[in-house]
Amino acid sequence: MTSTAERSASAASAPPRRRRSRLRLRNTLLGWSFILPNFIGFVLLTLIPVITVFYMSLTDWNIFGSSQFLGFDNFIKLAGDKSFHTAFLNTLYFAVLHIPLTIVVSLGLALLLNSKLRGVAFFRTAAFFPYITSIVAIALVWNLLFSPEYGPINQVLGFLGIQNPPGWLTSSDWSMPAVVVVETWRRMGYYMVLFLAGLQTVPRELHEAARVDGANVVQRFFNVTLPALRPTMFFVTVMLTIESLKILDLIIVLTDGGPGQSTTVIAQFIWTKGFEENQFGYASAASVVLFALCLVVTIIQFLWNKRKEN
Repeated sequence: MTSTAERSASAASAPPRRRRSRLRLRNTLLGWSFILPNFIGFVLLTLIPVITVFYMSLTDWNIFGSSQFLGFDNFIKLAGDKSFHTAFLNTLYFAVLHIPLTIVVSLGLALLLNSKLRGVAFFRTAAFFPYITSIVAIALVWNLLFSPEYGPINQVLGFLGIQNPPGWLTSSDWSMPAVVVVETWRRMGYYMVLFLAGLQTVPRELHEAARVDGANVVQRFFNVTLPALRPTMFFVTVMLTIESLKILDLIIVLTDGGPGQSTTVIAQFIWTKGFEENQFGYASAASVVLFALCLVVTIIQFLWNKRKEN
């Protein structure tokens, strides 16, 4: 009797179970259909090129003819290449100047434009405008501004009594700071928007409670606003680090790596070796070094942020 009852119950529950299985299968196929185009794009445009670059870094491929497997010879050559050393140090120099300056300027703008100023929408748009402006137009305008003879920047410095103002883009000492200023001006609008979004998540109750406790504006910023912005700050720092380490377009149109090699960075070194000297294997080895540098710095930032959260 018991066995007959169980079989009857199983037969009664079978149709709903099959419907659930079909529904689960349909949802699974639907999900895969959504992610499949992106997955195919990732494999074709990212994964395969990355694997190819890793392989090319071990060869002497020069786009013409066959290639020979060299092992780690390209990396050993990079270790003794003075041009690569210069590009590596210039990249770090640029990142050390650009990352903190962009964070300070962007966060300052976001704090200013987060208040209820008159015409705040116009000022937010004006601050964001350089981010969407053509890089060639930016280079033309800043070349005029930095002109040693008739540029308005040096004219203002001379008016302030500064004798022999720098030559900016024509000076080996001042060319990299000038590039940092232009890149910070170009990026500040984008990161200002990110900080504005982060400021919207800061609870007003915390500010009110701190104000009641007698905290002034500076104390509320460091004890309330800044801790609440930690996730945004982490994201901005990671993005800025990656962008700084692989900067290329602005330097090519603004200084082309000069004067001398004062603004030559790793990405330009890769471009020159690959597309101007047809040393694709050697350029790929430099690309692998740049990838490793970005990866290590990002992992350090993740670990530091995780430690702070704990």
